[in-house]
Amino acid sequence: MEDLKKVFAGKLLAIKAIKLQPNDPFTWASGWKSPFYCDNRKTLSYHDVRSFVKVELTHAVLENFPEAEAVAGVATGAIAQGALVADELALPYAYVRPKPKDHGMKNQIEGQLPEGAKVVVVEDLISTGGSSLKAVAALREAGFNVVGMVASYTYGFPIAEKAFKDADVKLVTLTDYEHVVEKALEIGYIKESDVEMLHQWRRDPASWGK
Repeated sequence: MEDLKKVFAGKLLAIKAIKLQPNDPFTWASGWKSPFYCDNRKTLSYHDVRSFVKVELTHAVLENFPEAEAVAGVATGAIAQGALVADELALPYAYVRPKPKDHGMKNQIEGQLPEGAKVVVVEDLISTGGSSLKAVAALREAGFNVVGMVASYTYGFPIAEKAFKDADVKLVTLTDYEHVVEKALEIGYIKESDVEMLHQWRRDPASWGK
């Protein structure tokens, strides 16, 4: 029987949430060029996949962060997933903006969590880890105890692994880059000749394609 990471990788590929374009690379917000793109928001459009993500992220929280007293989603990608997980766990929920609003109440954390609560953060995708850890920093600054983070997918870049370690945040994901590439090769979405190119990109994404 396939393990969870391989199963979810297959689901992402089946709904075309994974795109491979080595000859027409994507440009990320960071400026990096990439032959590979993962759009986890697509999981919200398919009831079976949406339910799978909700259930498995909930299991990840219960197994790894049973002490959690509240849930926070990272805007915008994980607002919906975070709400689904919080509902399943029957816990208070809020989401964290990249920066405070410049009008109204000027909130960065939207919602009401118990003062000083132990919070598990829900994220959809981890690339460099920058935006995810900004949310953690905002929660900590507001007086919450961040016990860890669960996410659907991670590229597993060394820069992100170091950032999470430095921030003392445990990260648990449903699948990752290695399992997606393995599954994509298995089902014929990519060729054996694509694998080395993909690994070269992952080893040095900042320089790839230049």
